[in-house]
Amino acid sequence: MVPEDDVVFRLAQLVLLLASLREFNLPGASIERLGYYDFLVANPMLVLTDEEDRDRKRLLMAGFDGRALSYASPAHRFTTRRERLQHDLALLVAYGLVEPAVDKSVLYAATAEGVELAGRFSAVYARSYRLSAEILLTKLRRYSDSRLRDAVQTWTTTARDSARPEALDLLDAIHLVEESPAVSDLLLDDTPVHPPYNGRRT
Repeated sequence: MVPEDDVVFRLAQLVLLLASLREFNLPGASIERLGYYDFLVANPMLVLTDEEDRDRKRLLMAGFDGRALSYASPAHRFTTRRERLQHDLALLVAYGLVEPAVDKSVLYAATAEGVELAGRFSAVYARSYRLSAEILLTKLRRYSDSRLRDAVQTWTTTARDSARPEALDLLDAIHLVEESPAVSDLLLDDTPVHPPYNGRRT
């Protein structure tokens, strides 16, 4: 099973990501930016392509490998993850680990409980993910929404005969997601969101 198919794994990643945002003293992030951050922090080699880049070497030593994208296209993974993001955020809000706030748009931030829980994650992957978040957020948080979108296009657009076939068509997926009917916003739904049982949705 692909790790991203496991709801507990995805929730843990989001808690780590949002806790990392708190460390940068950011008030939170919109769901659009979270979609970019969530995917790129988990797949940092799409951004760090220079083999001499010190940060790339640090992440390679931490266990990240761009070839891991070869088993499923980034386009498919991004689209699937984006569709699940609202539901996963709703679960974290229900758990009291994330809270939404309105500041021109809806921003999502980790609560004190969320930060405390993230600090208790001690697996090797959690440490590697924190390192990726530190490196990528240092770079991406300075980007405006439009600049971030342009940067994503640069990082993910490539010719089919290039050395980075794993980066094909991600922007096509972004366009499809934005142009298709929105996934039901569970945060605005009156139906209660129940936590998963034994790591699985009920």
